[in-house]
Amino acid sequence: MSVFRSVAITACLFLAACTTTNTGLADKSPTKPASGAKILIVQPDIELGLLTVTGLQEARADWSTDARANIKRELEEAATAKSHVFRSLDPTTVEDPRALQLLRLHEAVGNSIRGFNYGLYSLPTKKSFDWTLGTGTQTLAQTYDADYALFTYGRGAYSSGGRKAAMVGAALLGVSMPMAQQYAFTSLVDLKTGKVVWFNVAVAGTDSDMRSPEGAETFAKALLKDAPL
Repeated sequence: MSVFRSVAITACLFLAACTTTNTGLADKSPTKPASGAKILIVQPDIELGLLTVTGLQEARADWSTDARANIKRELEEAATAKSHVFRSLDPTTVEDPRALQLLRLHEAVGNSIRGFNYGLYSLPTKKSFDWTLGTGTQTLAQTYDADYALFTYGRGAYSSGGRKAAMVGAALLGVSMPMAQQYAFTSLVDLKTGKVVWFNVAVAGTDSDMRSPEGAETFAKALLKDAPL
């Protein structure tokens, strides 16, 4: 029985260890906006759900709403602390189709950066960090009188109680079950050129639950690690 107890404890520790916060920077020497730069903080695009025992993910609008509000608050406080002028942009209020297209484009470009610059995929011919959203970003610069835009995109799920129990049971049998995870990436874009001047990815840990104000504060600090603000 002690052997099984030992394995169970090891399995629980494994689950906890797999949720440490990880960050990564794609651009090691980003251009720092001048003091007083006007930064447009786009409301974070975050969607969270519940990972059930069967492996299906159920959307949770309440969790997503809380996470968006918490992370948005932390981003605004970070910009204010660095003496930048900022204004917020709620995508639901945007009517210009060109601006809406840029918001969707950031998701595509951001996921490409995450994949190619963080080891998920490989582009042998792409050695430098030279990603861009294109000069169409000038639309945002003119419409919202901004120099830069800070975009944030996050996705993830939280394991249900049944899922956690099943994972421990599977570990006892030497079987691995995928665990729920939450991640987000953020990028600072020069709206005059469209260039992504800084980008970072963070994976949530046990102390950085975006659904709570305290967890969101910890997660946002990881997300903004070494940000040129």
